[in-house]
Amino acid sequence: MAKSRPSRRREKADNKKAATRHLDRVLPGKPASKQSRKPQESPQDLLAKASAFLQTSQAEEALSLALRALNQLKSDNGHSTSEALPALNLVAEINLELGDADNARAYFLQAASLDPDGSIPEPHGGGVEKFFWLAQLSEEGGQDSVSWFEKGIVALRAEIALTFDPTMKAARQKKLAAALCGVVEIYMTDLSWETDAESRCESLVTEAMLVAPDSPEALQTLSNLRISQTRKEEARKVLAESIELWKHLPAGDEGVPEFPTRISLSRLLMEVEMEDEAIEVLERLVEEDDTSVEAWYLGGWCMYLIAEKKKHTQALAATGLDNDDKEEELSSKATLLSSRDWLMNSLRLYQLQDYEDERLQDHAQELVTHLNSVLGEVKDEDEEDGSGDEDWESDVEDEDQTMNGT
Repeated sequence: MAKSRPSRRREKADNKKAATRHLDRVLPGKPASKQSRKPQESPQDLLAKASAFLQTSQAEEALSLALRALNQLKSDNGHSTSEALPALNLVAEINLELGDADNARAYFLQAASLDPDGSIPEPHGGGVEKFFWLAQLSEEGGQDSVSWFEKGIVALRAEIALTFDPTMKAARQKKLAAALCGVVEIYMTDLSWETDAESRCESLVTEAMLVAPDSPEALQTLSNLRISQTRKEEARKVLAESIELWKHLPAGDEGVPEFPTRISLSRLLMEVEMEDEAIEVLERLVEEDDTSVEAWYLGGWCMYLIAEKKKHTQALAATGLDNDDKEEELSSKATLLSSRDWLMNSLRLYQLQDYEDERLQDHAQELVTHLNSVLGEVKDEDEEDGSGDEDWESDVEDEDQTMNGT
């Protein structure tokens, strides 16, 4: 039996499907078929993915997703609304991770214009963080930075007054103390010429200590102020208290100050001649991050200062050395060797990372040149396998055995 001819209605439907398939091929960016259209990801999904990429150091991928989310959250006329705050903040943070401070500042400024007093809750992209970032990223510095800090401080005080959860309140008080300390640092540097700079610093650091008495950063700022006032013994006491708060805590504990804060701490310790405490801090830092140019540099400089102090603690006798004197000399040499190792590690990393601190490089190189004149030049094979250090350690052990009669 012959097949019946399809109706004209069916022919039209078939022709329409064929045309649709043709359009799908020639216009892949504009699918004509509903079945080929993928659902658009929501801004919230894009931001979640961007945050995940950022946490895994994939900043470029994170930026692409965050910008897509930001574009979706803009109003019909292309302007951002308060709903775009989470995206603006995230895009700014990603730009910071990429080293683009100018773009980061621009996005934080947009966020600040949408939430000028920080009254929008943090979960909705508001809060005070943008003000503190703008204080640090300010091109003008000085009073402009202080103004941004003060915006955040006023908003944070209001948040604390309305916070009843003890844990959350303590975290916000610690953040407030850090912001107050930030203002102190500005008055001790950029605005040190102000007639009331010292009294402002005293007032600010006093408030910081009141709101967060167990804040290592507040104690460090107080010690820095005391050093500037030539009250070194008070500074030493405060620094010892600061270290005691966290030195027994494991790495990663929330009570341990951030890496840059401990870098600053080591400098303060060296300034008040607490080199032994400083090298303990620095050894812990390079265990956590062995790519830090500044940590290796400061460790080398600290070791050098320790060796110099050893050399002057006990003057070498003009004729003959007793056992204690000889041990002191060998200990000083071993410390100088360690100093050179730290400094050379710093210089290697400096070159690898294209680090941009010429004063650090110049000082490290100056110290290494001096150490080479005292210890002798490092041979190539010594640099590669550390055999030079082993030879010195062997010499020290041989001397010890000789002095002990073994």
